[in-house]
Amino acid sequence: MARNVNFDLGHPLIEAGLESPADEEVVHDSFHQLIAEQIHNGDLGEAFELQQPQKELDEESRDYVANLSSPGPESGEWRNRGRLMGMQDDERELDPSTGERWSSATLKILSAMPSRTIGRSRGAIISQYYNRTMQLRRRKQSRPSIKDFSRSARPSIRGYGIETDNIDAEVNKRERLVNNLQNLSVSDRVRMLRAMPLSVAEKNELRRLALKKERRTLSGNQIPCCSRLKYYIIIAARQSWYSWLSFVHSLQLWQVALKRVSGRFGSGVLSYFLFLKTLLFFNLFLFLVTGVFMVLPQAVHPPPPSNSRSSFTGLELLTGAGYFSDTVMYYGYYCNYTLRMNCSNKNGQYISVSNKTSLDCTKHLPYKMPLAYFFTIGMAFFVTCIILVYSMSKSFGQSFRIDKSHSILAMKTFCSWDFKVIKKSSIKLMSENICIQLKELLAEVNHQHSKNTLCQTLWRLAVHCLAWAICVASTTACVLCIYYFSEYMHQNLQQSSRSVTKDPLLHEASLLALPVVVSCINLLLPIMFNLASWMEDYESPSVRTYVAIGRNLMLKVSVLGVLCYHWLGRVAADPTSIGLKCWENFVGQELYRFLLMDFIFTLLNILFGEFLWRLFSENVLKKKRKPVFDIAKNVLDLIYGQTLAWLGVLFTPLLPAVQILKLLLLFYIKKSSVMMNCQAPSRPYRVSQMTTIFITLLCFPSFLGASVCVTYTMWSITPSFSCGPFRELKTMFQAGKRWVEDLEKENPNLSVLARAHSYLVENPLFLFVGAGIFLIVIYFYSQVVDGQRKIIGLLQEQIENEGEDKKFLITRLQSIHEQRRTPARRLTSQDSTC
Repeated sequence: MARNVNFDLGHPLIEAGLESPADEEVVHDSFHQLIAEQIHNGDLGEAFELQQPQKELDEESRDYVANLSSPGPESGEWRNRGRLMGMQDDERELDPSTGERWSSATLKILSAMPSRTIGRSRGAIISQYYNRTMQLRRRKQSRPSIKDFSRSARPSIRGYGIETDNIDAEVNKRERLVNNLQNLSVSDRVRMLRAMPLSVAEKNELRRLALKKERRTLSGNQIPCCSRLKYYIIIAARQSWYSWLSFVHSLQLWQVALKRVSGRFGSGVLSYFLFLKTLLFFNLFLFLVTGVFMVLPQAVHPPPPSNSRSSFTGLELLTGAGYFSDTVMYYGYYCNYTLRMNCSNKNGQYISVSNKTSLDCTKHLPYKMPLAYFFTIGMAFFVTCIILVYSMSKSFGQSFRIDKSHSILAMKTFCSWDFKVIKKSSIKLMSENICIQLKELLAEVNHQHSKNTLCQTLWRLAVHCLAWAICVASTTACVLCIYYFSEYMHQNLQQSSRSVTKDPLLHEASLLALPVVVSCINLLLPIMFNLASWMEDYESPSVRTYVAIGRNLMLKVSVLGVLCYHWLGRVAADPTSIGLKCWENFVGQELYRFLLMDFIFTLLNILFGEFLWRLFSENVLKKKRKPVFDIAKNVLDLIYGQTLAWLGVLFTPLLPAVQILKLLLLFYIKKSSVMMNCQAPSRPYRVSQMTTIFITLLCFPSFLGASVCVTYTMWSITPSFSCGPFRELKTMFQAGKRWVEDLEKENPNLSVLARAHSYLVENPLFLFVGAGIFLIVIYFYSQVVDGQRKIIGLLQEQIENEGEDKKFLITRLQSIHEQRRTPARRLTSQDSTC
């Protein structure tokens, strides 16, 4: 009876014995290339020997039917042979690679396959690349053809997959290959060695032999002095370049620390620290731009000192007010004139440019501070927007691609090790990193979605609705609390401004009330979100992380919306009611306090939520379980702080420097706390799209909301009349408009610039068009990536179908062979009975 072959690729023995489909194409290509090269070189007879097993199989199947019925004395001999073959066919041969008992014909066919011959024959590889090196040598210099060699000296591929190569022949092939490699150039030699499917040790041995013979040849010949000097210069330049690349690679920030975190906690926790590193570079860019074009010129040419300057008491480090109010840290310190000593009057006082009192002086003004302030902020936001859009598009292309876990698992297993690593510590870090990545991939492969009944589905839906209702209600209550408390603080400031006797220190300390309340809400409310997530009991840890990110984002956006209304709708609308001469300074101080309180409460969360909880769990509860790092809360805290920094750069040009210091301290503190107080997730999971989501949230709504608030402030709100570079102007935007008018008056040929400014800058349609273009670019790129994903999915499905076709063909071959053998067995049994 015919017996089908089990070709289940999921079987462990099959996975251990057969080659992967990805390597099969390469092996087939190398097989056909080898036969083509041998035929091209004239060794046609030996190349046909690879097809001998299939011919024997065909002849065997024909002989059984034809000779069993033929008369003559040889018929009995064929009958006896048929009996013998039938008895041998009953006893199936065992394939050592798969453990299946297949027929001898199937085993012959499988042994003749390219994947069973070329990939396992080192002599065939050496012969193949010997022919390739000969072809490269013929391109550069005339050499004797391989046909001129004797037949014994030519490489042979006789018996691949059936019998092993002769040792002497392999040695001769190796020597000829080394000779050809020695005659090639360095680049061709390296390229050829890289392409050889040999082990690293064998490649090193071939390279060593080639270099050894090359040194002998060079020592025997006299090298000219000029050539020797040229070689020394080339070698020195190459070593210098490699040393420089190694030095630049060692300057990467937090490289070892990030590898250590990735090796212990996986890609989820690593994505948080990578995102923190990205924010650090954004703030570094802002600090450099504002420092070079705004802070440094104003610090070199300071304005006249005020008579009511406060002394330093130490409380300014928490409140940001007092002594810091009259420094380059805040908006009110910057002047509204051009920074040049020639622009002073006879009394040595600076003359304002905004009231146009000194036209002769403006002809020699090299640096107008209002213009520098306006265009620096605008260009900083514009360049940041471009960088964000580019980063988001690049991250979309890298993360939203088709990568099945089975293929990535094979790549990580066989191709992820870096053989250039020699330090023990680096080897340990790399092994831990690969181990945790394999755990994440295996968890994704083994994850199975359970099918729920209708009642279970309705129950889970009810639980999800209840959890979201609790989260939305608690967020709404906290936002209303912040709204009414900010209104109460505003009224308190109005009353304190009318009072005659007030303590300045107590007044500054009371300003910390609103930041403390907001920071407490940001710290405690995510705990309720985690309880709701525990109640929902998500099967996938990645889904739980994404849901937590959505709920924390809802909280942060609501809080920032209420605060922006408080600053721009209450404080900036009527600053005189609370006794403010410079409301921009007050808003900048508020943002500084919020940023500082957020950092302090983060440290308190590390102390009480991670360190003390670990001690309580180990010493009191007697459990080894440690808290798990909350990715959603910590990432949204970073986005919240970065939004405050972008909002405050207009009112506090040095706020990016404060954010840089905060991020640096936060990285080292968080890393130490994670390594000491936290544990890896109990169920590893791979977050391939986490970084893309973080960049997207940083762009929308964080950067977009900050840009809208800053643009609204510069275009619509009236600046203070007694401080800042835009004093005596109706809006900050008029600084650029007056500058263009002055240029047009001085030089009528620049009227085109004035019209361009009116159409591009004054008209808000330009901003909407620019934003629309950015959104269209993002949408187009996302559609392109989605189309590529669909094409890749179709190609992978086609590869799977071709694999199924191969299994079907081999199964059909087995069944056809069994059908041909059945009549022969019947005839043999009838003859034996007779």
